[in-house]
Amino acid sequence: MIADTFIKRPVTAIVISIVIVLVGIIAMTTLPVAQYPDITPPTVTISGNFIGADAQTVEQTTTTAIETQVNGTPGMTYMSSNSSSSGQSSINVNFEIGTDVNIAALDVQNRVSIAQPSLPDAVKRLGLTVRKRNPSIMVALALYSPNGTHDATFIGNYANIYLKDAMQRVKGVGDIVSRADDFGMRIWLSPEKLSNLGMTTSDILAALTEQNLQVAAGTIGGNPQPSVQSFEYSVLTNSRINTKDQFENI
Repeated sequence: MIADTFIKRPVTAIVISIVIVLVGIIAMTTLPVAQYPDITPPTVTISGNFIGADAQTVEQTTTTAIETQVNGTPGMTYMSSNSSSSGQSSINVNFEIGTDVNIAALDVQNRVSIAQPSLPDAVKRLGLTVRKRNPSIMVALALYSPNGTHDATFIGNYANIYLKDAMQRVKGVGDIVSRADDFGMRIWLSPEKLSNLGMTTSDILAALTEQNLQVAAGTIGGNPQPSVQSFEYSVLTNSRINTKDQFENI
């Protein structure tokens, strides 16, 4: 019966088909987000660094202490950790789907703060980082110099200064893991010379801290000043050590 009606009136059939298609397109563009639930569980990552320690030492002194406090956080489903021989400690805390990741990160941060007094001084000095991110890698990017005009150190420093921070501001990006090396200075100590001079590594660290310090030099002509003084000048100093020779002269 209905089929005969559409066969005899093809224009009506075409119009109804067009209306159905248009309604479908409109409905598809206005579907609520609830129709596409987030199936990836919220994840909070805790990372720290214990310079000079092996994987077992990092596990026993840092990772385990943090795990003990973080375990039992409301909404947490499971937790995984990794302690590397380079001194890095990484803990991934996964929560139930639908958990507010902002509240979860705050709860984890509070529990990490409780664990901090029991951590080694080297770890507390460098600090612990709590981030809302998924440990899965979304994309990997590589930089290179086509003509070999710049070395790996220059390219890595360029990426850390100009690209890393800009990419972290992109919506949806949790973190940027850069494999580039930062500029730094490493000092090797001679145990024999330290023994002959009656010094320890603490003495070396104290000298480095005292002589490699950014200080405020003050001003010239500041208050209180004579009435004849008309100008005030800021004193600029270069108290930071930048070169290898300057470190050798400490």
